[in-house]
Amino acid sequence: MVRVKRGNVARNRRKKILKLAKGFKGAHSRLFRTANGQVMKALIYSYVGRKRRKRDFKRLWICRVNAATKIYGLSYSRFRNTLKKSSIDLNLKMLAQLALLDKETFNTLVKELY
Repeated sequence: MVRVKRGNVARNRRKKILKLAKGFKGAHSRLFRTANGQVMKALIYSYVGRKRRKRDFKRLWICRVNAATKIYGLSYSRFRNTLKKSSIDLNLKMLAQLALLDKETFNTLVKELY
């Protein structure tokens, strides 16, 4: 029977993991077993983080639009309801950008609705 030497395969697999663990502290970037565990954990967190970022931005945009509409004595939900009834299709991100950066346009939008 021929002996199979798989030194390159194993080394390449370990090098790939250690390269991903670059920047981790201590043994987490140097020892394969601990680095492998940390890399797996980091990959899971990165997936969860991409989902969470969408949630966090939506909360931020709602807060910004709500703060801008409070000046006129309105709540966020009533403002969005009025926008929907008057068939103005502005998404939440654009409304937040208007409220933050272009206050004059946001003012005219609110005054046009009420």
